[in-house]
Amino acid sequence: MELQVLFSGVPYTGTLPQGEAVLVTQDSRRACPGAVFVCARGMTTDGHDHARKALEAGAVCIVTERPLGLPGEVQVASGRKAYAQLCQNFFGRPAEKLRLVAVTGTNGKTTVTTLIKQTLEQAGCKAGLIGTIHTEIDAMDVPAKYTTPEPWDLNALFSRMVLAGCTFAVMEASSQALDQLRLWGLTFEVGVFTNLTQDHLDYHKTFENYFAAKKSLFSQVKHMVVNLDDSYGRRLLDEVHGPERITFSAGDDAADYTARNIRLSASGVKFEMVGRGFIQRIDFPMPGDYSVHNALAAAAAAIALGIPARDAAAALSASRGVRGRCEVLYHGAFTILCDYAHTGDAIEKVLAGVAPFVEGRLVVLYGCAGERDAKKRPLMSEAVVKYADFAVLTSDNPRKEDPCAIIKDAEPVLAASGKPYIVEVERRTAVNRALDMLRPGDVLALCGKGHEDYQVIDGVTLYLDEHRIVREWLERKGLDKA
Repeated sequence: MELQVLFSGVPYTGTLPQGEAVLVTQDSRRACPGAVFVCARGMTTDGHDHARKALEAGAVCIVTERPLGLPGEVQVASGRKAYAQLCQNFFGRPAEKLRLVAVTGTNGKTTVTTLIKQTLEQAGCKAGLIGTIHTEIDAMDVPAKYTTPEPWDLNALFSRMVLAGCTFAVMEASSQALDQLRLWGLTFEVGVFTNLTQDHLDYHKTFENYFAAKKSLFSQVKHMVVNLDDSYGRRLLDEVHGPERITFSAGDDAADYTARNIRLSASGVKFEMVGRGFIQRIDFPMPGDYSVHNALAAAAAAIALGIPARDAAAALSASRGVRGRCEVLYHGAFTILCDYAHTGDAIEKVLAGVAPFVEGRLVVLYGCAGERDAKKRPLMSEAVVKYADFAVLTSDNPRKEDPCAIIKDAEPVLAASGKPYIVEVERRTAVNRALDMLRPGDVLALCGKGHEDYQVIDGVTLYLDEHRIVREWLERKGLDKA
């Protein structure tokens, strides 16, 4: 693409060189002949320090935030904003050919985005999905590297969705991505806020910064769908003005969409969704009272997109569920569940939804992530001891941190609780030990990995799929046909 065309609408100073661009990147290691290298400052590195290296690799243009005196250099006010705009231009601004939906919040993003996509498909629409588990382009799966991709990858995915005939793109908007302006310049028809609890403070440092990152999404949306039961949802409504406001609640009649006559069971939730002039019954196949909020959020978003309430309710009742989100891996004499819960709040919500239906013991396996907010570790243990009859403390992506040191941070709460527990550092062994102790009526909740099929240890990504571990254990016990 001609550089003059690529920089259309991008404010810059300096003289743009002549030439063709074959790539736009912020990573000097990807620079090549014809690349446009955009300098931006990160938490630990500054792209300006690598600009000369990109130039030596053949970059045709260097975009900077301050003068470096390099050939082919132009300056912009914000490298991150420029990068987002350049990537959009390179791919022909594909997002403008799609109706965009973004879901943000601490918990529920993956479930809500998946449910919105399923609802749109039930209505006969072609939709793409971008999120934690994977990317879906209509019916095609693409592995996901980040919850919310970098602008180059994001616009490449949008472009493929357009080529596949998609008219909608539903995506998770992570706080890091919002803070890094990966979504800069995009307009979302609907933005959804699920909830806010402690997470990612290793990155944001303060809870106020975390909230501010989430809040920033709603300056780019036409309709904001907000959880009225969440205190930060109410604050968002107080502070954001402009988008049409749509609220949902599990009981507050002030909301636009309210759940009534909620019935919880081990297999899911049933309730009536009461809206503007209608009542629709929903039989949603994911347990836990938080599933009511997830279903309401998806329904409210779908209705805002023009899906009739009756069709939205029918789609949610026919939902296939979400991999690794309160997923039932086995149900027989005992039950085995798998969930991505990896914060104290998420664990509490999962266990609170399951505990009332446990006939025997609730056995909970969990671990705390390495190189992440260490303050979460005792909070996770507090959630576990509140509901578990037996706990298994293990590892969950220790990365380059000592897994024993991580466990040491989480174990004191277990020890003080007086509840029985074991510590097993090696997660595969821990899962098998938890499985071996199951008795009739027990429920085993495997918390933390969810959809993930890997473990990051000492910087190395190793294959570890709890779905497969459970399946192989069931086969050894002759329970795979049950």
